[in-house]
Amino acid sequence: MDLAGKKAVVFGGTSGIGLAACEQLIEKGATVVAISRDPSKVSKVPAGMTLEACDVRDVAAMEALFEKLAPFDVLISAATGGERAIGPFLEMDVDGFKASFDKLWGYANVVRYGAKHLADDGSITLVSGIPARNGKPGQIAIASVGGAVEAFAREAAREIAPKRLNVVAPGQIDTPMVALQGQARADLYKKMTEGHLIPRAGLPEEVAKGILFVVENDFVTGTVIDVDGGWLIS
Repeated sequence: MDLAGKKAVVFGGTSGIGLAACEQLIEKGATVVAISRDPSKVSKVPAGMTLEACDVRDVAAMEALFEKLAPFDVLISAATGGERAIGPFLEMDVDGFKASFDKLWGYANVVRYGAKHLADDGSITLVSGIPARNGKPGQIAIASVGGAVEAFAREAAREIAPKRLNVVAPGQIDTPMVALQGQARADLYKKMTEGHLIPRAGLPEEVAKGILFVVENDFVTGTVIDVDGGWLIS
């Protein structure tokens, strides 16, 4: 896909990995609509990007927004959908575990209501995570949701062909989801990536390059691209 002149819709596009993907799409000549529950998080809107507010769990709002934005060529979702539970399953609040699956329901809404407005040669990309296949202690909820996202994408890719659907699975990435700053932040990421083949946190821009790869490569669908610093095989 030549992205020059194409229109991209990016959920979770106002921070972290989603924002990095928006910036790289714009660099390739695409126009981008970045969507989140709180678009005010973007302090400076790049030329070529507009903002919309929407919660991926709100079906009526999703349908109305897709009708407004249609048609488009690229659809990406990096939206988490809400809070994610952390800790041992047997000690975890069951409602917290269930709420972690809001990410899956959000992605299902993105595909279900967005695919019909996508160009026939268009691309959908969802952001999962390496815990889906190699979770660490306390990540059972994240791993379960990620595994469901990846299974969903493989099956949905069959149904929407020739439109394409892929997943990008990041490892530990330095994003605004971690509130710590300074040395405390550096120490946390150092501890979290000890034992990885590349012992550091990845950058949102590095994951965005994986997203751009599956968007631009017309011969890739139904697959998972890992951008994880070697976490998966560590």
